[in-house]
Amino acid sequence: MEVTTENFLLIGAILLFVAVLAGKLAYRLGAPALLLFLGVGMFFGYDILSFNSPELTQFMGMIALSIILFSGGMDTKFSEIRSILLPGIILATVGVLLTALILGGFIYGISPVVGVGLSFPLALLLASTMASTDSASVFSILRTKKQGLKENLRPLLELESGSNDPVAYILVVLLVGMLSPNVEGMSAGASVVLFLVQMAVGALAGYAFGRAAVWTMNKINISNPSLYSVLLLAFVFLTFSFTTLVQGNGFLAVYIAGLVVGNMKIVHKRTVVSFFDGVTWLVQIIMFIMLGLLVNIRSLIEPKTLILGGATALFMMLVARPIAVHICMLPFKKFTEKARLYVSWVGLRGAVPIIFATYPMVANIENSELIFNVVFIVTVISLILQGTTVSGMANTLGVAREEKESSFGDAFQDRMKSAFTEVDVNEQMLAPGNTLSLIALPQHTLVIMVCRDGDYFVPQGNSELHLGDKLLILSDRNEELQAHYKELGLDEVIKF
Repeated sequence: MEVTTENFLLIGAILLFVAVLAGKLAYRLGAPALLLFLGVGMFFGYDILSFNSPELTQFMGMIALSIILFSGGMDTKFSEIRSILLPGIILATVGVLLTALILGGFIYGISPVVGVGLSFPLALLLASTMASTDSASVFSILRTKKQGLKENLRPLLELESGSNDPVAYILVVLLVGMLSPNVEGMSAGASVVLFLVQMAVGALAGYAFGRAAVWTMNKINISNPSLYSVLLLAFVFLTFSFTTLVQGNGFLAVYIAGLVVGNMKIVHKRTVVSFFDGVTWLVQIIMFIMLGLLVNIRSLIEPKTLILGGATALFMMLVARPIAVHICMLPFKKFTEKARLYVSWVGLRGAVPIIFATYPMVANIENSELIFNVVFIVTVISLILQGTTVSGMANTLGVAREEKESSFGDAFQDRMKSAFTEVDVNEQMLAPGNTLSLIALPQHTLVIMVCRDGDYFVPQGNSELHLGDKLLILSDRNEELQAHYKELGLDEVIKF
């Protein structure tokens, strides 16, 4: 079925609707929702929709990854990652390089055995696309499952997955340039220089744009709170595009910018975080569906492709990733052996490797379709075997801990009868006296905050109130409180 302008929105809506239902099913079954999003794309792509655009998939993937990495950085508390900053950075850099080299050597050795003769540079390119853990998968699975972990393992895994994509990206770009007939390759020395420049520029630009975003958000004073989320989204795309333009790594830049914004005070932060949570899920769904649509199932299920993909997945999970992790964590004696094994196991692959696998396709590299299919198989196996056992492996290794959920996390949902209102203090309210304890309010009603001339404070019974003070009031007796407001001559009441 050909997608035209007339039916594009209808098909898109159906795909999103089915994907959301699949996500709900995945949660009940204990499977990663992202895996079923891929399945939805594959189902519709198999003789239903005609989609074959690696360029569009790559473009959408870059947009999605920018948002996912920024949101992940914004949700990461610097106080939590401070103690694991060094091991996280080493895993995100040296760990990726080691994984690529070890896995590349294995692929080079096994490819002739399965009937696919790959040169070492091509085998290294295939390994490099899968060398980094996937931020979308790690953030999504750890937070959806609300998995508590000992030894600061959760922030370590999130820091690694959020910051290791740039290294894999640079490896992929360098190898594509080396192998592409249309692109002039570069020497090893120039490659190292380019790597260092991209990382340094990306880090500096990310910090600078993060601080600029915080300053702008706090100073711009927009009357419509919803526009702050749009403004910050613009900063995300500006950070990525500008950093890339000046030869920096845009993925690292947006992650660091998110880290800066998330750890500083900004106005309407609750609204902004809620907005990015929703947008992040949306782009994840779109990204995984498009990747599923791009798959050619007939070539995917060829025996040599399945054997190479399965062998690569098992070697990566059981050999390459554990060796790389243990070497990187060797200097850090505070981590137990069980913690190292768990970090080795939660090396989830997801959308990022598949998006990187589109780069050889766009550049018309030899065996590019094979590379894409192998990466797709590895990703599916990783999500099935590793994604479904995140909690089980934590319990088996003894690194799990109970993560308490806030009883007030849903305090603003409609099912709660408590309601917030805001009123201005008038003369009639102060008639009995000017202290809070003398103001008559219904039972189960509290004044929880006072705003006076732009300053906020939590009042006590002996706190003096002035004309024009704004009171934030919480009450279980909303109807009774509204009647009391009328008695006090308070006609302008703001309801939340």
